[in-house]
Amino acid sequence: MSGFLRNRGDVARQVRDIVEEVARRGNDAVIEFTERFDHVRLTSEELRIGPDELTAAHRGLDDALMATLRQAIANVRAYQSAIFIGGRDVPEGIRYTPLKRVGLCIPGASAPLPSTVIMTAVCAIVAGVSEIAVISPPRHNGTIHPVILAVCRELGIDEVYRIGGAHAVAALAWGTQTIAKVDKIVGPGNDYVQLAKKEVFGLVDMDSFAGPSDVLILADETANAAWVAADMLSQAEHNPGAGILVTHSQQLAQRVLGELEGQAKQLDRADATVACLKEFSAIVVVPDLQAAIDFVNNFAPEHLQIQCGDRSRNVLARIENAGAIFVGPYTPVAVGDYWAGPSHTLPTRQTTRHFSALTSNDFIKSSSIIEYDKQKLLESADDIIRLAMTEGLDAHARSVNIRRQD
Repeated sequence: MSGFLRNRGDVARQVRDIVEEVARRGNDAVIEFTERFDHVRLTSEELRIGPDELTAAHRGLDDALMATLRQAIANVRAYQSAIFIGGRDVPEGIRYTPLKRVGLCIPGASAPLPSTVIMTAVCAIVAGVSEIAVISPPRHNGTIHPVILAVCRELGIDEVYRIGGAHAVAALAWGTQTIAKVDKIVGPGNDYVQLAKKEVFGLVDMDSFAGPSDVLILADETANAAWVAADMLSQAEHNPGAGILVTHSQQLAQRVLGELEGQAKQLDRADATVACLKEFSAIVVVPDLQAAIDFVNNFAPEHLQIQCGDRSRNVLARIENAGAIFVGPYTPVAVGDYWAGPSHTLPTRQTTRHFSALTSNDFIKSSSIIEYDKQKLLESADDIIRLAMTEGLDAHARSVNIRRQD
């Protein structure tokens, strides 16, 4: 994984400069950076996708694909609604309210990702967010891929900007002459996007470091080597992306290596996938199953697949650090990427020790509610005053004591 972090110091400095320029110059800086990095020249009026383009993209989508997208949306909505805490009865003393305005980062470089629109926007919609702004870099004839636009239109999102990268994140965070400031920025992306989110954190909220992608497959001798290899390649295909196998079976390791060599040649993106596999991926053989579990918990993967036959559920109970866990041989990461319901926007770079998968609960905030009557205050007054005076804050103490004199 060290290759994922190469030259992060240089990138961080570039990102800081970009963010400062956007803060200072607004649209002008966004337009200049879009031309520099994406080779597309825009005017301020062209930053936002027009309603006619959204409608045309929606109408032009294949009926079968639209049906599939709608079912995926329904699956995600059902899962995110089921786990949402904001709509439930909560103990007295706390209140949950949705964020008003959020920004979604939708990658568009190596492939259009309409699934990421679903996996971020539906979470926000379930939470009750009223304003959603989407940013995605112009890659398709100077605009955003129509399938991304069609999903935005299907979800009722009409604020879509053909910009991406650190300057787009900065625009969401600071606001420009065209783009209103948001409260939170979420979504996957490259180093520039993720470091820009970090740079503006505090000015706005962020989800996690979400990208590049990785999968760690914990497998024993019962695993299907061809399936394991296919799962590793599915992450390397992201370019960059890491596919890693950890096993205590030397025989499985050898079979998977052979499968990787054979399957990689059959892929549409064979050259890029193989290069990514060589640079970022690995097959790790350890002494026993416990060592494999320890490896997983130390590595803290974004995606974890457990393919240990009848022992898979037992292994699951011993996992501490993973963004999304896929149990059993019939649960490839693609099930979570597109269909099952949990968001595929997950913490990467071994940060699942402290970050969590994106959910509907990330789009609400809580407020404490405290209400004392006179009797309750009188019962607590001496203790409150004593603590205030211990800290040398006599005005705090006086604010309580003055109410005892009424």
